[in-house]
Amino acid sequence: MKKRKGNMPAVTAHVLLMILALFCVLPIALLMISSLSDNDTVFRSGYSFLPGKWSLDAYKYLITQGETIFRAYGISIFVTVTGTAAGLLFTALFGYALSRRELPGRRVMNFFVFFTLLFNGGMVPTYLMYVNTFHIKNTLWALLIPTNILINGFNILLARTFFEANVPRELIESGKIDGAGEFPVFFRIVMPISKPILATVGLLIGIGYWNDWYNGLLYITQPKLFSLQNYLNRILLDIQFMTQSMSGNVDAASALAKMPTITVRMAIAVTGIVPLIVIFPFFQKYFARGITVGAIKG
Repeated sequence: MKKRKGNMPAVTAHVLLMILALFCVLPIALLMISSLSDNDTVFRSGYSFLPGKWSLDAYKYLITQGETIFRAYGISIFVTVTGTAAGLLFTALFGYALSRRELPGRRVMNFFVFFTLLFNGGMVPTYLMYVNTFHIKNTLWALLIPTNILINGFNILLARTFFEANVPRELIESGKIDGAGEFPVFFRIVMPISKPILATVGLLIGIGYWNDWYNGLLYITQPKLFSLQNYLNRILLDIQFMTQSMSGNVDAASALAKMPTITVRMAIAVTGIVPLIVIFPFFQKYFARGITVGAIKG
């Protein structure tokens, strides 16, 4: 009896976690099933885990976009990979520098990093600076630099705390005794033992770039430079526009009748999240450890 009573908290915790996991998984499952359902069936009967009729019309419509959507995919992949690599390097370098107690002006720089978490220049001044001063409008730089993704104060503080708590000072000093400079110590000693925080920060930055549509909305007007999120948003706006223009407009009504307006929205969402679902399991073991250790100062 005592043994059973001792197991009750663990059993209760597992049951609660299973219920929570279902609440997380079921909406994604419904989203995917709805994207594979017949548009008319969904319109008549609503969303269901067991649709009356299956259909690939939503994905066929996306495929008909052809070169445009594949180019958008390529731009998103390029921006995500490039931005993640650069952001991870800058974040690790900055976080490591702030973790060194002998760094001159360390407290001031820590304050400025923390200050960026609370305040920013505002949308209009930021837009004017990037467009009029740096001239990044309608360039790939507009998808890489702005809106606090490349270098984020939270990620820097997370990396700094990890380096402070998990990189022994003795290890750094031994490298210097052997004649290594700051960069060899960082790349050959610190980086190899910092995989958890690197995976965590890299995943956060990568998700930020992949899901970003705000930069494209502000700085990109040429369709050939649309990222995947901006292009999918453009499709949704086109559907909304045709829906509003349908009354009295025969051409809009005819185009809308051929389009799976409900299920295509689900297919658009699936198209955006599937790459993240595929990649996340490879980083999961590092992510849990890095976010825990990096958030608690030893």
